[in-house]
Amino acid sequence: MKTLRRQMLCYLLLCFAVTTYAEETISINTDNTSLIYKVDKDKKLRQVYFGSFLDAKEAEATQVTKAEAYPTFGTSYVNEAALRAVHGDGNTSTELYFEGVEQNKLSDDITQTIITLKDGYFPFTVKLCFKSYAQNDVIEQWSEISHTEKKPVTLYNYASSHLFFNEPSYHLTQFCGEWAMEMNMVETQLSRGVKNLESKLGVRSNQHSHPCFYLSLDGKAQEKAGRVVGGTLAWPGSYRLSFEVDHRENLHIISGINPYASQYILNPKEVFRTPALLYSYSSKGTGDISRRFHRWAKKYGIYRGDKTRTTLLNNWEATYFNFNEEVLSGIIKDAADMGFELFLLDDGWFANKYPRDNDKAGLGDWDCNKKKLPHGLGYLVNESKKKGIKFGIWLEPEMVNPKSELYEKHPDWVIGQPNRPLDLSRNQLILDLSNPKVQDFVFGVIDKTLSENPGIAYIKWDCNRFVTNSGSYFLSPEKQSHLWIGYVRGLFSVLDRVRAKYKDVSMMCCSGGGGRIDYGTLPYFDEFWISDNTDALDRIFIQWGTTQFFPSMALASHVSVVPNHITGRIVPLKFRFDVAMSAKLGMDLQPKDMTPEDKEFSKNAIKDYYSIRSIVQFGDLYRLLSPYENKRTAMMYVTEDQNDAVLFTYLLKKSINGNTQPLILEGLDPDKNYRVTELNKETKGYSWFTPLDGKVFSGDYLMKYGLRFTMYNEYDSKVIRITAE
Repeated sequence: MKTLRRQMLCYLLLCFAVTTYAEETISINTDNTSLIYKVDKDKKLRQVYFGSFLDAKEAEATQVTKAEAYPTFGTSYVNEAALRAVHGDGNTSTELYFEGVEQNKLSDDITQTIITLKDGYFPFTVKLCFKSYAQNDVIEQWSEISHTEKKPVTLYNYASSHLFFNEPSYHLTQFCGEWAMEMNMVETQLSRGVKNLESKLGVRSNQHSHPCFYLSLDGKAQEKAGRVVGGTLAWPGSYRLSFEVDHRENLHIISGINPYASQYILNPKEVFRTPALLYSYSSKGTGDISRRFHRWAKKYGIYRGDKTRTTLLNNWEATYFNFNEEVLSGIIKDAADMGFELFLLDDGWFANKYPRDNDKAGLGDWDCNKKKLPHGLGYLVNESKKKGIKFGIWLEPEMVNPKSELYEKHPDWVIGQPNRPLDLSRNQLILDLSNPKVQDFVFGVIDKTLSENPGIAYIKWDCNRFVTNSGSYFLSPEKQSHLWIGYVRGLFSVLDRVRAKYKDVSMMCCSGGGGRIDYGTLPYFDEFWISDNTDALDRIFIQWGTTQFFPSMALASHVSVVPNHITGRIVPLKFRFDVAMSAKLGMDLQPKDMTPEDKEFSKNAIKDYYSIRSIVQFGDLYRLLSPYENKRTAMMYVTEDQNDAVLFTYLLKKSINGNTQPLILEGLDPDKNYRVTELNKETKGYSWFTPLDGKVFSGDYLMKYGLRFTMYNEYDSKVIRITAE
């Protein structure tokens, strides 16, 4: 009887302890933002707030909501699950309870928070991990999943994050397009149900859409005002961003690797780490979000974000695959004479048994073609050095043509299915980077090219197709679905090795354009190629979308030939330069094909770019007139000390009576005086900016009244330097 009473007493005490569990508040803060969680009486972790900064007392006063921090499959079927797992005994449900939290200050800027959740029955753990970047108001979030069950657990959904909102309405801006039409901005109002932004391409995953979004909480998104959340997933593989408005008008955002055909068998003690979602909240519109991401990226998100990017001349549009040493030596001389700092040799320089004379052969055989380059790459490196410029090389080490010595030796190294015909894209296949031997080969391509040719200063790393016929000859039958994750892990492993050995070599991330632009990849690369479409008019829109999340300092933008090789459009040389100068200037147009007048203009344009390069690459970006809403568009960069700025404005469509839209500047010091000077002037013709050229105005005046001058003709463009006196 006493034993029974003791058991009853213990049971009652346990029930009392559970029902009276003290609420614990967890605040994840930046200088201007707070993300707050609470542990409820049942030891469930709930998100209770995400918005402008709340101090500790205000955070404590927030009320517990029903929004689970990391919703799991098995107890609720109303909303999408962040986690769905089948345990070793076949149980399909997971119930997570708060176990503990650790917060550590990693630096003056970064605080790391790890919240541990554990299943109520299984030895199964999920850690919600955060880094909050105080000065840039960016939060980085990912999850780490592990267990010590006797048998493997199969993960079917394994999100990086879940964010919850309770607002009257939600407007979502997505970034979508196609090859040569990247990063178009499309805004829609979310209604009840689920909208997914996703890719199932595995490699070159961003070809049709990018894992970026804006969420406006005050109607349509605005550049300069309104509550808005911006997010982007740091992952170059298949992804999914899920936006679900539930039956109570709450919004759930679940982000991470796309679980489609990607179930993962998790062994005991193995830790499955998801990619990070990077996000920021602002009450000052999308422009503020952009500047936060740009500042964060220059410090943490791209390789050597504090270093000036070089200008280069590429041979691709001039020669394609048809060149020799004499032709390339001439282009190197032209590059140096024009004032460029680097010559980039593009595709076509390699393979002997199956020469790389077109895109149908040779890919994978990375020996210098003896017919085209009898003295090897070293000769071109030295030619560049003699002319006082650097040398760069194109590589596509993840790919192979079936017509190659590599494929003849290792047909089992490619992604493909047995008993199925080869499924080619651009006449090539993808090497299976889930295979460690393939990883060694891909690293070896880079290592051999650089070690045998000391002095190569730059690599254009290309990746020109996505996954089809997805199968791995390396992975076991039950782990074929691991390919989508294993490939990316293999890529990162190779890039880690490259950067460990070649810290000073600059690299451009190219994927047939913008197929691999994300903050999982960019920490290894100095810059990126956002589109094969170099048409200056199209580039205004492509670069407008890209710079919402990625900084201009790393955005390679080249002056090309006309008619443009993709669109056939003819635009003035000045317009082409003015657009390219708003990012990281380069050129595919060849000096040998220019008139003397155009060559002289180009030399002066390059000099003008050097005078503003530091402003463009390190200044804060302010968007003044959107090309989506106006016939005229404008943007400007301002240095941190507000002493220097540069304004770019373009007329997209002819105005019969002239376009007189005022340019109301931003980011200046209202108490300083600024001289405005036109750069990159045409040698002939009248500039409508001339009456203002050289005048001095206060920052207050420029940000209230602005600069007002007429633009008449299609493809008119102006670059205005603004300097504090």
